Amino acid sequence: MHYWDTLLVALTTAQRCELVSRNTAELLTHNELEALFDSGMPLHHYLGFEISGRVHLGTGLVAASKMRDFMQAGIHCNVLLADWHTWINDKLGGNPEVIHRIATGYFTEGMRAGLMCVGGDPDAVEFVVASDFYANHPDYWATVIGVGKHTTLARMQRSITILGRGEGDNVDFAKLMYPAMQAADIFALGIHLAHAGMDQRKAHVIARDVASQMPVNALRDNNGRVIKPLAVHHPLILGLSKPPVWPIPEPTQGYVLTAMKMSKSNPNSAVFIHDEPDVIRKKVFKAFCPPGEITFNPILDWIHHLVFGLGDTEFHVERAADNGGPITFADYSEVEAAFAAGSLHPMDAKSALADRLIDRLEPARRHFAEPEIHAMLEEIEALTA
Repeated sequence: MHYWDTLLVALTTAQRCELVSRNTAELLTHNELEALFDSGMPLHHYLGFEISGRVHLGTGLVAASKMRDFMQAGIHCNVLLADWHTWINDKLGGNPEVIHRIATGYFTEGMRAGLMCVGGDPDAVEFVVASDFYANHPDYWATVIGVGKHTTLARMQRSITILGRGEGDNVDFAKLMYPAMQAADIFALGIHLAHAGMDQRKAHVIARDVASQMPVNALRDNNGRVIKPLAVHHPLILGLSKPPVWPIPEPTQGYVLTAMKMSKSNPNSAVFIHDEPDVIRKKVFKAFCPPGEITFNPILDWIHHLVFGLGDTEFHVERAADNGGPITFADYSEVEAAFAAGSLHPMDAKSALADRLIDRLEPARRHFAEPEIHAMLEEIEALTA
């Protein structure tokens, strides 16, 4: 028996469910996940990405760490390099040739590097280029129509927020096709567990809602019964910038928290998977981190998701004796309590976080130092300058 098969035999359904559900914002649904594992059939995961810029830590660490969890639970992982979706959403100049090259070059290497940083196996992931898949699967477009036949125009219009667009935005018609295509990807690829950040939730819920009505590529269990794809959503981490209005009025807090998510379009609010140590320190030290604030605080959010959320069992803060001396926190709640009480200073928290990120990202920096891969980084930097 292969080592991996031996490992899976040793895992119970409960343990595999814990791997899939840990550090998530939402799982739809836990009961269905248990049933999938108990069925014994091979399970397939997918995570789709627009090819729109450099790989930041929300993608390269948070998303990659969940893929690592799927792998450890014995699930086959797929990354869909969504070049058609990128073209529809006007990214990288809407040039299909450039988008395809960046997808199969820089972006693939960025995700591989992220997996290295979180202890995942990049060779265990299947990278699927959307345009190539569509060309080789002519029934894909019938799948798109199948989704569209059971989804209203109003719902498609509401769902364009998955493109980073507002519900009332005046958009070209192709963008209204995007949610149907994203849902169709799940069925055409035969995906049991659709995975993304919470900002992609609407597309996954569409897929779940139309699953029983799909005339083409319906998802089925071992007994031929139609089933719904599960949706696993990881949290979105905050960008480092100060909110446009501070303090934030209570009625708008939910909206502002979503708007504060890390974005590759604002390089100063994001750390990228291959950033050099001095760049990481500069960005983290300049980050918004008001003393005592625990809700709208990027530094605490990153300690939560990028330290403890990635599996660290402690967070060490090195500080001078007159500032309290070195201290080690055993979990995030201790960090939050110390910060709220004022016993953990913002600059001490920033310094410790920067040190941890620099260590964590060393495999990615080493990967992108290879000449051929570094040339890919230089191309995306030129395109997004």
